[in-house]
Amino acid sequence: MLSLWHDLITVMLPFQWAGYDFMKDALLAILLITPLFGLLGTMIVSNKMAFFSDALGHGAFTGIAIGSLIGLVSPIFAAVAFSIVFALVITVIKNKSRASTDTIIGVFSSIAIALGLVLMSLGGSFNKYSSYLIGDLLSITTSEILILIGAFIIVIFLWSVIFNKLLMVSINQSLARSRGVNTLLVEMIFTTMIAVIVTISIQWVGLLIINSLLVLPAAGARNITSNVRQYTLVSVMIAVFSGISGLIASYYLNTATGATIVLVSGIIFFLTLAFKSKFE
Repeated sequence: MLSLWHDLITVMLPFQWAGYDFMKDALLAILLITPLFGLLGTMIVSNKMAFFSDALGHGAFTGIAIGSLIGLVSPIFAAVAFSIVFALVITVIKNKSRASTDTIIGVFSSIAIALGLVLMSLGGSFNKYSSYLIGDLLSITTSEILILIGAFIIVIFLWSVIFNKLLMVSINQSLARSRGVNTLLVEMIFTTMIAVIVTISIQWVGLLIINSLLVLPAAGARNITSNVRQYTLVSVMIAVFSGISGLIASYYLNTATGATIVLVSGIIFFLTLAFKSKFE
């Protein structure tokens, strides 16, 4: 499958950067992961969950540490499992507790990152995990691309199933309950999707900037759209454009790919903000 993709890119994009297999693989990864960032980001921004997605990154960090300590060849699987549990616990407590949402998320986020740092620094071995802080998209492997394809299919399917209910919950939870929507279940499915995408992406994007890729495209789209359909479409378009532009720019500038993508997203956000201010 990848050989067919490589041949297709060679024919369609006769540019210097597209002549390397690692760039072709990175481009495929971007085409798989950035639409999901744009899609999930719309609800994250609408529901003011930016802090929550950041906390999930901290949870993934702890999961990676646990996976490494128990001797897993790929600690990312332990990270996914831990992040899902982490997200579900926060969601349940948020719905059952009277404490403010940001306080609950802040407590869990602080504990998760502290635990992750303690576990990773045991025996002075923290340096070998530092790559997870910055990420390296160009190192993505064939098996990891297959994981992304699976995640893409599952998230798109679940999104199509719960979108209307999730939209209703985001507008008014009481109204959603009166219409027979299991708001807790819908929120748990949504937070699980975020947890999985954040966790499997963290090794290529980096803990320090993963939250930005979820928030910036949707925040920019919200500045220049007037309905849900436009909001979703523009958010995905900004995410994909930022991903491709950032990848190409990072090749010629010799910079970190994830950080360059975030920088492009940030520039687009400020452009949309200026556009919004001009026409208000």
